[in-house]
Amino acid sequence: MRDSTLPATHPATGIFRPPYFWVTIGTCALVFLAAFESLAVTTIMPLVSRELNGGSLYALAFAGPLATGVIGMVGAGNWSDRRGPAMPLYTSVALFVAGLLIAGTSVSMPMLVAGRLVQGLGGGALTVALYVLVARFFPGPLHPKIFAAFSAAWVVPSLVGPFAAGVVAQVFSWHWVFLGVVGLVVPALAMIAPVLRGLNKPVPAGGPEEAGRRETVPPWALGRLAWAALAALAVLALNLSAGLSVPAFPAAMALLASAAVVLALVAVRPLVPAGTLTARRGLPSVILARGLASASFFGAEVYLPYLLIDQYAFPPTLAGLTLTGGALAWAGAAGVQGRLGARLPDLRAVQAGSLMVLAAVLLALATTALHWPAAIAIAGWVLAGGGMGLLYPRLSVMTLALSTKENEGFNSSAMSISDSLGGALSLATTGIVFAAFTTAVQSFAGVFAFTAAIGVAAALVAPRVTAKESLRN
Repeated sequence: MRDSTLPATHPATGIFRPPYFWVTIGTCALVFLAAFESLAVTTIMPLVSRELNGGSLYALAFAGPLATGVIGMVGAGNWSDRRGPAMPLYTSVALFVAGLLIAGTSVSMPMLVAGRLVQGLGGGALTVALYVLVARFFPGPLHPKIFAAFSAAWVVPSLVGPFAAGVVAQVFSWHWVFLGVVGLVVPALAMIAPVLRGLNKPVPAGGPEEAGRRETVPPWALGRLAWAALAALAVLALNLSAGLSVPAFPAAMALLASAAVVLALVAVRPLVPAGTLTARRGLPSVILARGLASASFFGAEVYLPYLLIDQYAFPPTLAGLTLTGGALAWAGAAGVQGRLGARLPDLRAVQAGSLMVLAAVLLALATTALHWPAAIAIAGWVLAGGGMGLLYPRLSVMTLALSTKENEGFNSSAMSISDSLGGALSLATTGIVFAAFTTAVQSFAGVFAFTAAIGVAAALVAPRVTAKESLRN
């Protein structure tokens, strides 16, 4: 008998109508708080590092959560496939809160980094658990809308997060940037709690029929967890290699970086659907497209304000508004594609989005190399934000549509891992590329050329996200 909290018979009227309203608010609030925390830390970390005398651990405070998040993604995906998203969600929130408490009460930089590692573990697991929750609770026609809401929840903090964190740190203390979020996470989880009981998938016990059903429960994937840990170490090594400088061995940085990339790719193979790294049609290409889009967009975005400040003498506030324009376009495009639903085919949304991101990175490259007005690169980044708003939610929808109840967790974690590793590997590599040239113009051009090459790969993979049969229909 189905739990009464589950909306099996309710029409797909809208995510802000009963019985979806509180679940929508709660899930979006958790996404918002996770995004706010990641952006807010960027603002306060220089102050934290100075106060705690932790300059040597500065980079690890950012790379660490990204790395441990991969482990959390795999663990939550496997657990969700076995038992449903309820316990993984509770556990991920507990880890996230524990990390916030450790970081918020830190009296040394090593303690703060430890808190960030725990926070990243919980944050990575949280993302996957929420995706499985969406698959189990919301009907398919509402998936584009809820993922559009998730995109907006990720984008909005980019508008207010850094400024709000600066105000809190200045008026109160940087400690409250971590501790203040704790009081908001618990109410958000409480909004979701009533429906989680019905989303459990207990392991059958006893009886001939139950024994047959037990065989369908996926086993604990300890091997995948080991591969996730290896991938996390590779990401950390690549991030740290960007700052490696050994005069006696000038090739040391390149060798370590290359080894880290190879190790990351080897480790990620068991964590994603078969055929992902070779762009096999269907779900594997959906997962790969997510990683390539993330790598191209975020690898270039980090350097755009830097370009405007260094080469065009923009004040930091004005340079930051460039990213705000892209964030607004992302939120707007995500909302539009959510309203269009099936009227905008998934393939067209992904193709258009990937080409928009590529065009924006090429405009940034041309602006740098040809000394065009900064307004061209700024306008281009609004285009990039719109492209991400189109393709990101649709890739999430497609991942769930191509999944079964037995592998929703694995596929959701694979998408998140591709997203995270794509961005992490790109950011670390762009740091190496930027340091490899002798002039600023060459360095910026090298970064944008590298991310444009990734954008080309994303555009080539985009047509493969659907099967050939779908293309003929």
